[in-house]
Amino acid sequence: MSSQRFPSPAAVLMSGGLDSSILVAFLLDQGCRVVPLYVRSGLRWEREELAAARLVLGRLAARRLAPLVTLDLPVGDLYGQHWSITGSGVPGRGSPDWAVYLPGRNALLVLKAALWCQLHGMEALALGVLASNPFADASAEFFRHLEAALNCSSAPHVRLLRPFDSLSKRQVMQFGRSLPLELTFSCIDPRDGLHCGQCNKCGERRAAFRMAHMDDPTAYAVPLPAG
Repeated sequence: MSSQRFPSPAAVLMSGGLDSSILVAFLLDQGCRVVPLYVRSGLRWEREELAAARLVLGRLAARRLAPLVTLDLPVGDLYGQHWSITGSGVPGRGSPDWAVYLPGRNALLVLKAALWCQLHGMEALALGVLASNPFADASAEFFRHLEAALNCSSAPHVRLLRPFDSLSKRQVMQFGRSLPLELTFSCIDPRDGLHCGQCNKCGERRAAFRMAHMDDPTAYAVPLPAG
């Protein structure tokens, strides 16, 4: 990883969560100028995510780090009464991976962010996709086809970078060991600005710290069981 060269500047699709926050710091460490992008879609956890992204970027403040760019891509008309909009029936801790799958989410996010890159002369968009992601729309084949489709037009070409695509969650967490990970946000059912402690993503977050042998600094509305 350390010997790989990355384009500079590079945009980063940022959620305010662990992986994308670590990716921003990683690219800065590689000497890249980084432009973080956040896409708002009207999902119920975005207020907390966006606040977390701003806090993390504020702590990472560096000359090569550009201000956060926020883009709007509402999906309420698509998702309707889905739990990601209503908060009813949010997948709980221990639910299977497929329970939190949002149809078309990766394609929509990447398309919006990549079009911004094309219009602003950015040649690369980096994504915090890990090897352990189980969904087909996070695969190398999916991103290869998506990049090819994006670059079929007369607009400037954009590369879709996935620096962590061969790494496990534990390995990525090691990159973030010295970062303010307590400022990140990973919950899909926030309670008064806190991680709920009961949803699928809270369980996943706790497991990430445990696998990396790191103390979990997260404040949960309902504390997760020890272990």
